[in-house]
Amino acid sequence: MRVLSGIQPSGSLHIGNYFGMMKSMIQYQATSELYCFIVNYHALTSVTDRERLARGTMEAALDFLALGLDPEQSIFWVQSDVPEVTELTWILNNVTAVGLLLRSHSYKDKLAQGISPSHGLLSYPVLMAADILLYQSEKIPVGQDQQQHLEITRDIAIKFNHTFGETFVIPEAEINPDLPTVLGIDGRKMSKSYDNTIEIFADEETLKNNLAGIVTDSIPVADPKDPERCNLFAITALFLEEEEKQDLADRYRAGGLKYSEVKKNLFARIWEYFGSARQQRQQLERDPDLVREILRAGAEKARAKALPTLELVKERVGLGY
Repeated sequence: MRVLSGIQPSGSLHIGNYFGMMKSMIQYQATSELYCFIVNYHALTSVTDRERLARGTMEAALDFLALGLDPEQSIFWVQSDVPEVTELTWILNNVTAVGLLLRSHSYKDKLAQGISPSHGLLSYPVLMAADILLYQSEKIPVGQDQQQHLEITRDIAIKFNHTFGETFVIPEAEINPDLPTVLGIDGRKMSKSYDNTIEIFADEETLKNNLAGIVTDSIPVADPKDPERCNLFAITALFLEEEEKQDLADRYRAGGLKYSEVKKNLFARIWEYFGSARQQRQQLERDPDLVREILRAGAEKARAKALPTLELVKERVGLGY
């Protein structure tokens, strides 16, 4: 099974990225043909600072490698190092209806946030389709917020196949119902755009300050509390075994629990959970040339997979002669 997913280098990766996508992607290495990449072309729709984009790309690579992505067991690269994807994007643009893109929930949400409606923002799903179809990907792990984009990819692939002949594998979405929606420190979904994240590799002081900012209610310490309505509980539960989670929920309901105590324990859990990865990241940081070489090698492997598809597409549409 060929599995593919990517992540934007638009800022420091947070625990929402990890539990929402990265952890499961890394686990696929043992069972599937894994394609994992850093989508820096996509990031151009929201990042205009060149230094931030370059730094974010390297940091995303460091994070993935430190957290256990093995370039010997997977294909790991940076999107812009495979030029075939932009060539395929242009070809796919010509079988993609504008109305299909205008119905994108993500596009509408971005406009509602006041983001300028650039062509790149509108055609974001076409580039995503090219990313997926170029490698004849079969399974795409996505969250609920990306499901529509995968449906657009399927629509584009089906229309292309119908127009020009069987060319693309029609990918299937994999939505894991057991994956939690990771809440941010303000109770909304954790997202860099909301500035409510908990960074995976924050330093000790920053992490403590970040956790101190988790919004809680004003129920007196002595009173019972509802763990199901507490984003502090939801975040802490990510790091607990089932029995530990139940014990904490019981303490909430019994009363007498201080939120400050829960935050202190949460810090210890996060610091320990990512401890070995933090050490590995520090080691990789000292050898950036090694990281670049890993990414270059990954891009070469990705291009070797991409080129046959692109050549077939060009032959199908009449660009081969």
